Amino acid sequence: MAGLADSGSNPDVDLLYDINGLAKDAPHWFDRIMEFVGEWGLLLVMVLLILGCWWTVRRRGGDDAASSVASLIWAPLAAGVAVLVNVPIRGFVERPRPFVDHEGLEVLVAGKSDYSFVSDHSTLMMAMGVGLFLANRKFGFVGVGIALLGGFCRVYMGVHYPTDVVGGFALGTAVVLLLSPLASALLTPLVKAVERSPRVGWLVRRGSAGGRGKRVAGAGAGTGTEGGVGAEAERDLAA
Repeated sequence: MAGLADSGSNPDVDLLYDINGLAKDAPHWFDRIMEFVGEWGLLLVMVLLILGCWWTVRRRGGDDAASSVASLIWAPLAAGVAVLVNVPIRGFVERPRPFVDHEGLEVLVAGKSDYSFVSDHSTLMMAMGVGLFLANRKFGFVGVGIALLGGFCRVYMGVHYPTDVVGGFALGTAVVLLLSPLASALLTPLVKAVERSPRVGWLVRRGSAGGRGKRVAGAGAGTGTEGGVGAEAERDLAA
């Protein structure tokens, strides 16, 4: 299994050299930017995108707020599950990093000594992107686009074959979609319970349980006061 791409005539290897060759022609400063973006930057952007989606869903409210927040919670959880699933896959395939078997690559990140198939970064980002899509279509399209860019960066950096990235995309998507019904069944009731809580209901929907409880209490207090004034007036008239 280690020889998935040993030949230079393999389209996977050809595409690797074509994409990684862009790094050779690019200025040094641009390669440093791509190194940061491909290693950490896009993962950070994806997390911020999920937080932005949560803020939007929370402000919008609606009857589907709880299910949308549950989907957002599932996105990073699914990414973690997908990476765990990838552990035995990498151990079974045992595909070396491309720079081990192929010379002349511009490797932007040193120290990668683990196996190459499938890409953890691609798995993580696509799982979060697809999970985000289940919660909100607009944010999801952006998330999937970020995941695709992240996969391109991994090949550009010389640390993965294109098929490593495609495999990561497939694995992340499969885990999210296949386990989504179970995750929704477990997470949605929990999120609805949080929504009804006076203390933390704001995490799900703005002005939910806590705010409504305060308004109802205030209205009740006002009614009670008016009733007291009315009763006192009636007693004065009777006297």
